[in-house]
Formats: sequence, structure tokens, C-alpha cells
Amino acid sequence: MADTRLPASLPPRSVLARAVAAIRPADADALAAATARQQILTKPEGSLGRLEDLSIRLAGMSGQVPTPVPCHPVVGLFAGDHGVWAEGVSPDPQEITAQMAVNMAAGGAGVTVLARQMGAEVWVTDVGIAVDLPAGCGVRDKCIRHSTDDISRGPAMSLVEAVKALEIGISTADEAVAEGADILVTGEMGIANTTPASALISVFTGLPAATVTGHGAGADDARHQHKVAVIERALEINQPDAGEPVEALARVGGFEHGAMAGLILGAAAHRVPVVVDGVIACSSALLATAIAPAAADFLVPGHAGAEPGITAALGKLGLPALLDLGMRLGEGSGAVLALPIVQASAHILNEMATFADADVTDIKVTGETDLPADGVNPTAGSTAQEGVRA
Repeated sequence: MADTRLPASLPPRSVLARAVAAIRPADADALAAATARQQILTKPEGSLGRLEDLSIRLAGMSGQVPTPVPCHPVVGLFAGDHGVWAEGVSPDPQEITAQMAVNMAAGGAGVTVLARQMGAEVWVTDVGIAVDLPAGCGVRDKCIRHSTDDISRGPAMSLVEAVKALEIGISTADEAVAEGADILVTGEMGIANTTPASALISVFTGLPAATVTGHGAGADDARHQHKVAVIERALEINQPDAGEPVEALARVGGFEHGAMAGLILGAAAHRVPVVVDGVIACSSALLATAIAPAAADFLVPGHAGAEPGITAALGKLGLPALLDLGMRLGEGSGAVLALPIVQASAHILNEMATFADADVTDIKVTGETDLPADGVNPTAGSTAQEGVRA
């Protein structure tokens, strides 16, 4: 039976169709084995908090206990421009997208500095920047076209272009995994890209645009109110349907949003974790899981962020973020910072001794010690009295 979450016109052997068909949920046996192992490690049950939960999820992704420790991260960072920028939704000039993409490829951006510290490669890809980039600048050229159209006046892109954006992300994941990546990270760059992100989050959560729209990269209150009105107009004009996610991308999304969703789908198809952060990545995560719900089993939210759309998206996904450092840079910076935590969770599951291995008493087996019958330890009282008499 055809998967109605994909366009009816999509060829069954297309990159997108094959990736979606390859996605399977987390391995139930590995989840059970990891859960059981966490209960016999030398610690009070639950005392390592989200590290325990994450280690179990990693086991479900890999299907193995012990689970592989992800140690070869690649950041798939996609850059694009947006026709809706012309509506004044951002205080920043549009040329910053191209400038920052080149800066990222040169290693001078926040995400690339952090990635170097974490041993992660950063692959910067142009999927829709408004201008041609200098030859040899280090940015991968997959430009679909120079900028989307203005979503407040009509669709952002054609359905064909939406599929192409998704497939660029999937192919990037395929390439990264083929070259040894065992964990992927989403990254982005695009002036005004929080506007289509908020539109997508509104579509997939069912929440009003005003609830999920933040100030972005520095908009004041007046511009924020204008931005909400622009998004509401875009949703009214385009009528995106959460039940038709690829069409929703075409109507109110962006090229980088689609490519990041494709990266998530590609990661899930290869059963490797993908770390996300920021409102753009969260909108892409909602898009990816609307296309293939089982892709959620491979998502690791790295950083909570300041945008209300992040809170709404993670609530819909049912996944808590690992960090909240008050950051609002985006780019994938918070996701990169979360990489050592992901690795630590796997090390705990794999290397921590069990009660039996270490010959440590497990009170879940022996039971807790009894309280004194009268609530007082007579030995402690006697010792105290003897100390006074001495």
C-alpha cells in the first residue's frame, strides 16, 4: 500500500521513497536489554538521569548492547535564502547568508569553532543562497535556485523543488555515513529562516503562529509582531496540511529546512543518531517525522534554545533537550556541544560495572536495611552517651 505521507507523483525508486522505506523503529530487543543493564549497574537506579535514557535510546538505534560509541560526527549544514525576507521579517541584510556560508566553510563561525573542539567535520552546502558564491570558497554547490519565493504571497517552492531539497539532505547523509560518520548533526544558515520555521512548526503542532514565533536573531517587539502577521498571512494564503508534509514544505518552508529534514531521514535510514538544535532544525525534525514517524527514534535534541518554537516542537516530539545554555545562535552550535554527552551516555552503558561484576550489594535484590523499631538507632545513642561520660 502506498505511503500517503509522500506525494502520489513520487517515483517509488526515488531517493526520498527509498530512504523512507528503509526507516524502521528502534530495536525493541536492544531497548529491553539496555534497560535491564541500566538496572544492574553500580548506582542507584535513575541516578544518572537523562544519560541513562539516552544510552537506552542509542542501543535501540544501533540494535546492540553494548552500543557503539559515536565518535565520527559530521555536521550537515545547509544554507539558503528566503523570498519572505523582503517583507521585513528580519533586521539583517540578506547578503549575510552568503557571507556567513563562506565564513563557515573557512572555519570562522561559531559552529565551526565548536566543531573543531569536538572533532566534528562541517560540510557547508548551498541549497538556495540568493547569489553565486566565489569559486573555490569551500561551500558545496547544490543550489536548487537563488532563494525561495515569498511565502506571504504564495508557495515557497514547487513540489519538485521540495523533493529535491529533501533528497539533497538524504544524499548528504548517505555520503557522510559512507565516509565513516556514525553520528550526524544538523546545521543551517539563512537570513529570515526562522519565519518559515515558525510556519512549519505551526503546521505540524497545530499551534497558532503567535505561540510558536520568537524574535529570531534580534528582532524588536514591533518587528516580532509584524513577523507573526506575515506568518499568519502565509498560512492563510497557502493552507498547508500537516497530513501532506512534502507539500507543506513546498508551500511555507525553505530549501535548508527541507535539506535538514532529508539529513534526518538519511540518518534514520542508516540507523545512526542525528543531533538537532535550534528552531530551524526543530521545524525540520517535525517535517521529517511527519514524513516518516519512526525517524523520531533517531533524533537527539542537543540544546533547548530561547525560541518558543523549539519548546513547542520538542513537546510535540516528546523529546527533552540535553542542554540549555541560553544560546540562540543556531547554526547547529548547541547540537555540537551536546556530542560529548551523547558519547558519555554510551560509555556509561558499556563500561560501568554491574553489581555482580564489582561484588557490590544490590539492594534491589537484598532489600533495603530496616529502620530501628522505635525510629532511633540505639547503638548511635549509646556511643553518644559514652562520649559525654568520657
